[in-house]
Amino acid sequence: MAARTSSVAFEGAEARRVEVQVQIAGGSQPIFSVVGLGDKAVNESRERVRGAFSAIGLSLPSKRLIVNLAPADRPKEGAHFDLPIAIGVLAELGVLPKDAAEDYLVFGELGADARIRPAPGALPAAVAANAAGLSLICPEASGPEAAWAGGDLPILAPATLIQLINHFKGSQVLARPAPGELVETQSPLDLRQVKGQESAKRAVEIAAAGHHNLLMVGPPGSGKSMLAERLPGLLPPLDPAELLDVSMIHSVAGLLERGSLTRSRPFRSPHHSASMAAMVGGGTRARPGEASLAHHGVLFLDELPEFHPQVLDSLRQPLETGSITVARANAHIAYPARFQLIAAMNPCRCGGGEGQACRRGPRCASDYQARISGPMLDRIDLQIHVPPVTPADLALPPPVEGSAEAASRIALAREEQVRRGYLNAHLPTDLLDHVAAPDRAGETLLREAALNQNLTARSYHRILRVARTIADLEGQDAVRRIHIAEALASRQGLARATTSGPGVPVG
Repeated sequence: MAARTSSVAFEGAEARRVEVQVQIAGGSQPIFSVVGLGDKAVNESRERVRGAFSAIGLSLPSKRLIVNLAPADRPKEGAHFDLPIAIGVLAELGVLPKDAAEDYLVFGELGADARIRPAPGALPAAVAANAAGLSLICPEASGPEAAWAGGDLPILAPATLIQLINHFKGSQVLARPAPGELVETQSPLDLRQVKGQESAKRAVEIAAAGHHNLLMVGPPGSGKSMLAERLPGLLPPLDPAELLDVSMIHSVAGLLERGSLTRSRPFRSPHHSASMAAMVGGGTRARPGEASLAHHGVLFLDELPEFHPQVLDSLRQPLETGSITVARANAHIAYPARFQLIAAMNPCRCGGGEGQACRRGPRCASDYQARISGPMLDRIDLQIHVPPVTPADLALPPPVEGSAEAASRIALAREEQVRRGYLNAHLPTDLLDHVAAPDRAGETLLREAALNQNLTARSYHRILRVARTIADLEGQDAVRRIHIAEALASRQGLARATTSGPGVPVG
């Protein structure tokens, strides 16, 4: 009878249970086989297990050793199968009782010195163990992370293989690790540090209040990046459910250090050279991309037209659905990706703004902005023009209001949206007529704008959602004409940047 234990294979941010079966068969040839659709890291576990056994004075028998990872048709990736394989071999050799680890989910990489090394994904593995009613064995360094899965989950977190053997033999007792630190970080970046740009600050506040996507168009040095970097400080902290979702994704990506979690919302700012796999996930060994790492947070794309057009268009689906499905020949992997898109760009490649007209005229701006597809722009609720900062603005004293005051208004507006069941940016269309129906004057203004500006149905509904957010910020139950007008004005960024008046040629 084969020795059995359990481990996990990752599908997106979820851990699927895998049964590890180890059997020593007859034969005079020392053959060590690992079957079950494992990748190169799984197949190399044979040598790591062999080296770890040698370090503690054990040797493998001169027989056929078979390790089966079931189900056999599920792809398995990663070095975390080392420890369950080693425990199964120890049970087959009689070093441990045959059923020693049958009630455990085992997770960890082995070093040639028999140390148990951490591997990405300890938190999802612990959640899977808890759901299956199993105990958990994981590396010591992963113990604080795994402990977040539940206070009643039995966890063994040895540092070395010999410690684990001694625990099962009763000569050493391993205590349950304590959860890692919950870090309450407060950003030093404050809106009070941004002088001037009052209309842009207003747009950032609206975006934060309703989880709206935002595009800022303006010349270099106008403060677009400063505003984007201060937006996370306006958002409320992650609630417990969001914290677990975000932490599981970051755990699979190997971004949690010593089990420390933070309630601050993610802020991801990839370089414009990022590939499609880096942005939405995938690759040879599928991993979450920047869009998923920004789940429940902010994805900031600076120099938006410099991103490859196909990379930008790959974000269109997650902007609507809040998830990404990576299709492979042998699997479909889903990652959550409910992020808030904040983007910034210059009016043209030369960077000109008011008083700085490009020598190549409107053609430069139109060609540059055409790198962003219409359907992509249609999914961005707020598109504002950020004018250059004047010396007079810089000479002003710091503003009276900063991030704390704006965050308090945003928190009140979000409380009203939570009561409705949806943030305004995600309001279903069938609810818009109920919660965002404008008054008669507002309806007339929106209808005229839809005809004059050839608004799509998506743009029409997004304007209503933004108007609802503006009304929430003002504590108003009804959406009025002034709210519709401000929502319409907040979608004029590209048009205003393209029609800026001529001035001193640049570029």
